[in-house]
Amino acid sequence: MNIEGRETDFRETKAQTHPDGVARRDALRLGLCAGAGLALGRGAATRAGEVPQAAAPHGKAKAKAKSVIQIWMWGGPSHNDTFDPKPDAGRDYCGPLDEPIATNVDGIRIGQLLPELAKHADEYSILRSMTHRINGHETAAYMVQTGRKPGDGQVYPSVGAVVSLFKGRDAGYKGLLPPYIVMTQLQGRFSEAGFLGSRAKPFATGGDPSQAKFLVEGVVAQGITEERQKRRRDLLKSLATLDGTMKDDPRLAASARSEQEAYDLILGDAGKVFDLSEEPKELRERYGMSKFGQSCLVARRLVERGVPYVTINYEGWDTHKGHFQTVQRKLPEMDKGMATLLDDLAQRSLLDTTIVWWGGEFGRTPKVQWVPPWNGGRHHYGNVFCHVVAGGGFKGGRVVGASDDKGAEVKERPIYPVDLIGSIYRLLGIDPAAKLPHPQGLDVTVLADASAPAAGGGGLLTEIM
Repeated sequence: MNIEGRETDFRETKAQTHPDGVARRDALRLGLCAGAGLALGRGAATRAGEVPQAAAPHGKAKAKAKSVIQIWMWGGPSHNDTFDPKPDAGRDYCGPLDEPIATNVDGIRIGQLLPELAKHADEYSILRSMTHRINGHETAAYMVQTGRKPGDGQVYPSVGAVVSLFKGRDAGYKGLLPPYIVMTQLQGRFSEAGFLGSRAKPFATGGDPSQAKFLVEGVVAQGITEERQKRRRDLLKSLATLDGTMKDDPRLAASARSEQEAYDLILGDAGKVFDLSEEPKELRERYGMSKFGQSCLVARRLVERGVPYVTINYEGWDTHKGHFQTVQRKLPEMDKGMATLLDDLAQRSLLDTTIVWWGGEFGRTPKVQWVPPWNGGRHHYGNVFCHVVAGGGFKGGRVVGASDDKGAEVKERPIYPVDLIGSIYRLLGIDPAAKLPHPQGLDVTVLADASAPAAGGGGLLTEIM
């Protein structure tokens, strides 16, 4: 079993802040490049030689969902301690968490540290038989995020990248906000965009929305006021002499458009979506003043503005050591933020068109490792685990599949990543058999054929669609 393999964390380098006193040539360079750079960071530009525009989905499925909020439990949460409790299995499987609680749906019980989510069980469905039998972070994350098994020489795009392609700018999305946003950092386990390249790359906000000011990288800078930003823009305009001598140059026109978009995002209404001071204090406190809780609030604000795909990259679930100390601290934080998100979306009539998808790359070992150095740890476990889905056409108050009496193996109705992802695509109106643009011109579909034995599929989640 892979317990603690070393992994490389590929994180984007933070942008550097420049002073007001810049040289003339640097000001010109910044004026020409800053806006275009932000557009490229948002995956909005297409370079020569990059993949062509995506073809429209050729399926006729009517879309019920417009957006997805993915709560990615980075590291893998324990299914036994969250949505598939096993109180009769004994201390070696439950530890101190052996008193699951009833929900507002008869017959459904969940972990005792999730009392707020217990009040909203009628709004979500629990998938208790997720499986892929992979115990390595990178490989499991790749499979859960793409629906593909690795090993065929291709790096496939994640769900967010595919949705941004079919629901983003090529499909008529007009917002200045990027169509695929990750809070607050990229996963780092694999390339989210895959072979789709920079056009489908997510925009990672950086920063921490629980702080007094949410410093979104490329939008909000430490110590730079809005007035100072405006002065900088005026300085660039006063020094930009190329407009007069090359006014018909298409490259300058494209740069000007990119600059205008960038400043509209930084100084206009679009960027204010990240300003949580606009929200009532009471609502912010309901979400919880944690990084996760406030990320949930930002996610609601983003889908309210029409952003098709938002990922909350929620770290801290790789609990090999001291598992119970960690979850007793983090699960109440998760409970508060996620329950308020569901309620807030419902109150604003957004839940019907927004899929909320909770889960990680795998679960954790049902049997607790009490001996040193683990001291009550749980390790990687891909044999069976839980995901949760709500909204956007998914029915609530249901349980799909089951694990055995210890949460060690699938007992009924195995659900593979390809089944869940295919169901999400269907609700978004994206045909899983539609063609993806490939840089080498290969014939690649949105998703592998779930009915093929190699895909390892058990069927779409028609029980809850």
